[in-house]
Amino acid sequence: DAGSEAEDGGDAGSDSEDGGDAGSEAEDGGDAGSDSEDGGDAGSEAEDGGVEQEDAPEEEPQKAAAEGRAKKKSGGRRVRFAEDEETSENSREDVDAAVQSLCENAGKYLPPHVLRAEETVATQKREERERLKKHVQGLINRLSEPNMASISGQLEELYMAHSRKDMNDTLTGILMSACAPGTAMPGRLVMEHVLLVSTLHHTVGIEVGAHFLEAVVRKFDDIYKKGTEGKECDNLFTIIAHLYNFHVVQSLLIFDILKKLIGTFTEKDIELILLMLRNVGFSLRKDDALSLKELITETQAKASGAGSKFQDQTRIRFMLETMLALKNNDMRKIPGYDPEPVEKLRKLQRALVRGAGSGTESQLRVSWDSVLNAEQTGRWWIVGSAWSGAPMISSQQKAPQKPLAGMVSAKMLELARKQRMNTDVRRNIFCTIMTSEDFLDAFEKLLKLGLKDQQEREIVHVLMDCCLQEKTYNPFYAFLAGKFCDYERRFQMTFQFSIWDKFRDLENLPATNFSNLVYLVAHLLKTKSLPLSILKVIEFSELDKPRVHFLREVLHVLLMGTEAEDICFIFARVSDNPKLGVLREGLKLFISHFLLKSVQAHRSAEEASALRERAELATKALQGRPSLRM
Repeated sequence: DAGSEAEDGGDAGSDSEDGGDAGSEAEDGGDAGSDSEDGGDAGSEAEDGGVEQEDAPEEEPQKAAAEGRAKKKSGGRRVRFAEDEETSENSREDVDAAVQSLCENAGKYLPPHVLRAEETVATQKREERERLKKHVQGLINRLSEPNMASISGQLEELYMAHSRKDMNDTLTGILMSACAPGTAMPGRLVMEHVLLVSTLHHTVGIEVGAHFLEAVVRKFDDIYKKGTEGKECDNLFTIIAHLYNFHVVQSLLIFDILKKLIGTFTEKDIELILLMLRNVGFSLRKDDALSLKELITETQAKASGAGSKFQDQTRIRFMLETMLALKNNDMRKIPGYDPEPVEKLRKLQRALVRGAGSGTESQLRVSWDSVLNAEQTGRWWIVGSAWSGAPMISSQQKAPQKPLAGMVSAKMLELARKQRMNTDVRRNIFCTIMTSEDFLDAFEKLLKLGLKDQQEREIVHVLMDCCLQEKTYNPFYAFLAGKFCDYERRFQMTFQFSIWDKFRDLENLPATNFSNLVYLVAHLLKTKSLPLSILKVIEFSELDKPRVHFLREVLHVLLMGTEAEDICFIFARVSDNPKLGVLREGLKLFISHFLLKSVQAHRSAEEASALRERAELATKALQGRPSLRM
C-alpha cells in the first residue's frame, strides 16, 4: 500500500508539472511517498522483530518486491532525468537556476541545457583570457630595447587574433603593474614600456594609446586626490611625460596638468612640476614656446604670492631656476638632465613605426578634463567610440525638426553644387561651414568630421573658395582660418600653399576676389596666424601691376590695423632669419618706393602721417634694431 501511495504521489507530481503552480504540491506528494516508503521499511523491520504470523516467511519476498517496484516508480516520477542521487541534486540546482533566470529575464525561460551551455562558454572565455594574460605577461617580462621589435610584433599578432577590448584591458593592466608600483622605478624601464605602447599606438591603432592614457590619468588623479604616500604618483606622472615624449599625446595635455598643479601650488605640486619639466621641458619649448612662456610667467606670479606659505624656499627657487634655464634654452643649468636616452629610443621608434603613420595625425590632442570626463562626454578622440550618455535633445524635440533639416540640407546641397563642390568631402565641409553659428562652432564641427590627410586639406581649399566668392569681405572666414592655423602647423602649411597658388593667379582674379584675398592675408598676418615669410615667393625684381597693387593693399591694411608693438614683432621675425634676406630687402624697398611715395595722393594727411610712422617702425624692425627685438 505504501508503494501504491508513493506512485500516486509521483503521478500527482507529473500531472502538476503541466499545471504550473501545482508542482510544489506534487513534490510534497512525492515526499509523502518517500515517507510511505520509510513506513514500509519500518513495517518490514517490525515483522523481522518478531510479529507472530504463520505466513510471514512466505509474504516477505512479495512485500520486498512490491517495495522495490514502488521505489523505482517513485524515483522515476520525482526526478525524470536522473538515475542516481547525485544527478538528482544537480537537476534540482538546474531547476532553481532556471527559475531564477525566469525572474531576471522578465518572463524569458531558459532551459537548463541552455544555462549549462552559457556557463561553459563563460568558462572557456575566462580560461582564454587567463591564457592571454599569461602570454602577454611573459612578453612584457622579457621586454628590453634589443627585443623591442620582436615583442611589439608578437603583440600586434595577438591584437589580430583576439578582441581589441581584451587586449587593451590585459596590456594596460600588466603595464600599470610593471611601471607604477609603490616604489621608485628606473627611468629607463618606464621609457621602454611607454615606447612599446607608442609603437602599438601607431601600428595597431590609436585606441591602444588612448585606453592606456585614460587608465593612467584616472589612476594618477585618484592617487593625487587621496594624497597617498609612496612613489606611485611620481611613476604615473613619469608615464604621462613619456607618452608625450614618444608622440602618443600632444602638448595640450601636459600644459593642462601643469596649470592645475600651479593653481594648487603645494610642496608635492612643486616636485611634480620639476619632474615633468626635467622629462619634457625642452620638448615643450620646441613644440609650443609661447604656451611655455605663459606658464613660466604664471608660475613666477604664483611663487611670489605664496612666499609666506612655505618655510623652505629652496625648492621654489630651484623650480624657478629650472624654468629660467628652459626659457633660455640652457640645458647645462638643469642638474642631471640627459636627453640621450630619450633620443636613442625615439630613433628606435622611428625605425619601428616607419610607414605606419608616425606623424602628428596619430597624436591625441585631448585635454586633461576631457580624459577624466570621458564617461560623461564621450571619447570623441577615438573614431567609432560609442557613448551612452544623455542625449542633448529629447526625442520629442527631434521629430518636428526632421522635415526642416531636410529642407535646409537640400538648399545647402544646391548651393554647394553652384559653388562647384564636386565631391562628397567638399560638399560635407561646405554644408558644415554654412550651417554653423559662428567660427568656433564651425571649427569644432569640422574637426569632428574626422577627416585625414588629403581630405583634411580640403577644409582649407573650401574655406579659401568661400572667402573669395563672397560679394563683400566676411571676416568669419578669416577668423576660422586663423583658428585652424593656431590649432596645428599642418594647417598653416596648407594655407600657405593655397595663398601662394592665389599669388600666381592674381591677374586673373575678379576685383571682389582680389579684395577679399587682401583682407584675408592681412588678417592672418596681423593675428600672427601666418608669418610674414609667406610673401617670400613674390619676386620683387619682377613686380607687375597686379602684384604691386596687392602688396600695397596688404601692407596698408596690416600697418594701419595693427598695434605698434605687434608691427615690430611681425616684421622682426623676418630680420632674424638669414635665409629671408631677399624678402627683407625687398620689403624695405617696396615700403619706401611704392607704399610711401603714393600715400599722399590717395590718403588724407592724417592717415598719411600715421602710415609713415608705422612704416618707419616696420623698416626699423626689418633692419633688426636691438631695441625693437622681442
